[in-house]
Amino acid sequence: MSDLSLILFDDAHSRAWHPFALTRPGGELRFGAFTGRRRAERLFGARCVAHLGPAHLAGFEEADAPPVIPYADAPADGDRLFLSARAVPAWGSGDLWRARRGGAGAVVVDGEVAGWFAPAGTPAPDAAFFDSPSTLLDRTGAVELQGRMIGAMWELMSGSGAQTTADVAGLFGAEQSAEDRPQLPEGAFRFGDHPLVLGERVRIEPGVVFDLTKGPVWLDDGVQVRAFTRLAGPAYVGRGSMVLGGALEEASIGEGCRIRGEFAESVCLNWVNKAHDGHIGHAYLGAWVNLGAETTNSDLKNNYGTVRLWTPSGEQDTGEIKVGCFLGDHVKTGIGLLLNTGTVVGAGSNLYGAEMPPKYVPPFSWGTGDDLTAYRVDKFLDVAKRAMARRGVELSDGAAGQLARAWEAARGPGGE
Repeated sequence: MSDLSLILFDDAHSRAWHPFALTRPGGELRFGAFTGRRRAERLFGARCVAHLGPAHLAGFEEADAPPVIPYADAPADGDRLFLSARAVPAWGSGDLWRARRGGAGAVVVDGEVAGWFAPAGTPAPDAAFFDSPSTLLDRTGAVELQGRMIGAMWELMSGSGAQTTADVAGLFGAEQSAEDRPQLPEGAFRFGDHPLVLGERVRIEPGVVFDLTKGPVWLDDGVQVRAFTRLAGPAYVGRGSMVLGGALEEASIGEGCRIRGEFAESVCLNWVNKAHDGHIGHAYLGAWVNLGAETTNSDLKNNYGTVRLWTPSGEQDTGEIKVGCFLGDHVKTGIGLLLNTGTVVGAGSNLYGAEMPPKYVPPFSWGTGDDLTAYRVDKFLDVAKRAMARRGVELSDGAAGQLARAWEAARGPGGE
């Protein structure tokens, strides 16, 4: 890593990425094979020292993630690269930026202002820049990079497969020679021409099939894939995760997850538990989501029309025909729960019973169907601590405080 400090910030768009924006900064959301932060760290060869975000995210703690600090406290020392959490620069753009960077100036990704470089001795941008960097009109000295800017929250799901392909190509190459193809154990098979990338200590049982006709498959360190799994690319499985059987395609799976059954064109963050059968399609699952057996979501309307989705500014037409569910961090479902097309479930909710919940479930809800009440914050935190301890992870005081602030922001003083 260089002496450059990388700082990611949530602008007005990424602050609306609910149900996830209540409990985590946008840079800690997975898109393709990486979170935005980890991809940016690799691209620019710099450690991310902070996320700039709203007050309810103060205290956010997760593995190696940096802290969330207020916009007004943006770091003022040394060379700093401020980058939007929505920016996905193309692989190789870090080298291009280093070759072209000069004095203070904007960073432009795919034609849109996505950040600012502040050399040592120059101030950080003001808060108005972090809210809407695209309003910057003077682009003198800007460094323009290829890539994309993520817009609406559902693009984190719909564009993830193509990004996984780009991530594998950027790190390992788009093609894999016969000599570089990993040897599979007897009884496991692959077909198709895209790369199959295996990390260290990967365990693949007989009866596993890798379909590489539409994209690559990358199994990171310590991944286990059990018998009777069909895994179709583009797909990424994060460190220490287990695929327990079933049909998976175009999947991006975080670290420490347990996934079984049908998991199609979907993304999950770390520590997701889907250890039983059930269909999850065109979905995005937050960290520590636990799905009861046979939890299933619809991802296609009977009339094949585009799916409308709840957002903080009102219901919007996604323009997508297939949209499943978006489950915030620490959501839990009971056995057999059914979720309608385009369902959004707020963080910390606990849903159960035979009745389908509404298409929007407010954060920290508890109940069945439309009969939902506020999930008491002390009860929620107690369950979260126990669930995390089962995986050997401690809910720190800082993280518990951040979740309590998120509860307060969502439910208000009266808990309504």
